[in-house]
Amino acid sequence: MRISVIGTGKTGSKVVELLGDKLLHSFDENNPATIEKLKESDAIIIFVPGDAVSEILETVLESGTPSAWGSTGFQWPEDLDDRVKFANTKWILAHNFSLGMNIIRHTIKKISEGSTILDNPEFNIHEVHHIHKKDAPSGTAISWKKWLGKEVEITSTREGDVNGIHELTLSTEREKISLKHEALDRSIFAEGAIWCAEQLVNNLILTNGVHTFGELFDQVMNEDK
Repeated sequence: MRISVIGTGKTGSKVVELLGDKLLHSFDENNPATIEKLKESDAIIIFVPGDAVSEILETVLESGTPSAWGSTGFQWPEDLDDRVKFANTKWILAHNFSLGMNIIRHTIKKISEGSTILDNPEFNIHEVHHIHKKDAPSGTAISWKKWLGKEVEITSTREGDVNGIHELTLSTEREKISLKHEALDRSIFAEGAIWCAEQLVNNLILTNGVHTFGELFDQVMNEDK
C-alpha cells in the first residue's frame, strides 16, 4: 500500500513517522501536492489547518484518490458528497482520529439518555489544547455537544503543548458525573488516520462518497459481531 501525506505539522509528522515503508509522498507548503503525484497513491492522509483546506480541496478531488481528512475549522461545501461521488472515490472526515474517541461517543449518548430521569441536570464541556490551535471550541468539543444532543456550554483553554483534553460534566444539586478523554500522545491520531486510510483501500463495503470517522468505526464494529 502506498500512502501520501499532506501536512507535516505536529500530527502529520507523526503519520509520516509511523507509515515507514508505506509512505509514498509527503507534502507541505514548500512542497505542494500535485494531481499527478496524488494519483500515484492508494490513499491520502491530510492534516492541514482549516484555513488551508480550500487551497488543496480541488487538487485532492481531481486526483480521485481516497482521502482521510483530519482538518478542523473548515465549512465543507454542501455538495461535497456529490462531488466526491462524481470523482468516483471516497473520503473520511474526522475532527479527531482517536479510535478511543468512538467509545466516548457511545458513552456520551448513554449519558444523554440516562440524564432524562435526573432533576434539572446541567452540562458543561471543557476542552484544552496547545497554544497554536487556531479554532475554539475544538471540532471534537462541537462533536461532543452534537452527540449529547442537549443545551450545553463549551469552554476552551489554550496552553502549552497539550495534545487534547476534553471533559463532559453533568451536575445536579446532589451529584456530579464527569467523563474525560485525554490524548497522552499525538500518535493516537496518526494511528487512527492510518487505520482509516487502510479501510479506504481494503474495505469493499465502504461506498463512494463522504463518510465520518464514526460511521466507519461503527460499520467495522458491526461487521466483527
